[in-house]
Amino acid sequence: MLSIFAIIAPVFALMASGFAARRLRLIGPTAVSELNRVVVYLALPALLFDIMAHASWSDLAQPLFTAAFGLACGIVFYATVICSLIAGRPLASASIDGLLGSYANTAYIGFPVLLMLFGKESLVPVTIASILTVCVLFASAIVLAEIGEHTERRPLRLAGKVILSLARNPLVIAPLLGVAYGATGLGLPGAADTFLKLLGGAASPLALVVIGLFLAEPRPVTDANPRAAPLLAAVKLFVHPALTWALAVALAVPPRLAAMAVLLAAMPTGTGPFMLAEFYRLPAVVTSAVILISTLGALATLPALMLVMGAGSP
Repeated sequence: MLSIFAIIAPVFALMASGFAARRLRLIGPTAVSELNRVVVYLALPALLFDIMAHASWSDLAQPLFTAAFGLACGIVFYATVICSLIAGRPLASASIDGLLGSYANTAYIGFPVLLMLFGKESLVPVTIASILTVCVLFASAIVLAEIGEHTERRPLRLAGKVILSLARNPLVIAPLLGVAYGATGLGLPGAADTFLKLLGGAASPLALVVIGLFLAEPRPVTDANPRAAPLLAAVKLFVHPALTWALAVALAVPPRLAAMAVLLAAMPTGTGPFMLAEFYRLPAVVTSAVILISTLGALATLPALMLVMGAGSP
């Protein structure tokens, strides 16, 4: 147990450093937005491109892992949306609820945690999970939000908006470009490889600090449904990984890949739902509360899950 805490402690220590820096006003309120742009537009795309450019097609062919993780995300997302609609939530808000229950923080927390647990063999599965999360889930939420907000009624134009949004997302484009470059068989020039390693190496630690800065911002929750945030956080931390485990068993996913899929599903809710809620000017009170509760809850659930699954053992 102590060794598991030793593995995960540096991740949350980085988040705590960002939290403390903001609360002590060493870093200003605009830092979250600006540093997040550095991660999203520079560091993380460099890391994703580098990983995929060096990955072989045999590495990328992980159909069982993809099916287990992807199906679990989709089932949790749409089941949560349906439950929210039954509870009387508008469609656009229900789409955000769906993300809150299924949008695992695979990029910001998943990368460093699984890298420490499984080493470099985890990089391609984590990248696949990140692409599924960013592309499939976000696309689904955007479609539902657009329909709910009645901003576009024509199906073809709506599809065009979704495609355009994804085409502008560097977290989608970078790994795809990496795959395309890797398919050429050309090696990266030494200077380019060093550039990507230096820039990509900043992605995980900086992203974790940004999460801490985000959580340090005062966000009132008194005017929200007091049961909504804990319930959605429970879906994320318990239902999502449990369903992923069930699908991994049913599909006979190899044990180490199954452990990676379950741990990735057990990651707390990422900041994507908050960004989408802000974009559509939807109330973000529950959204920010779920991110906070699930991230703090992961301090207990992740080490426990690692212990149960024997994660990180050879």
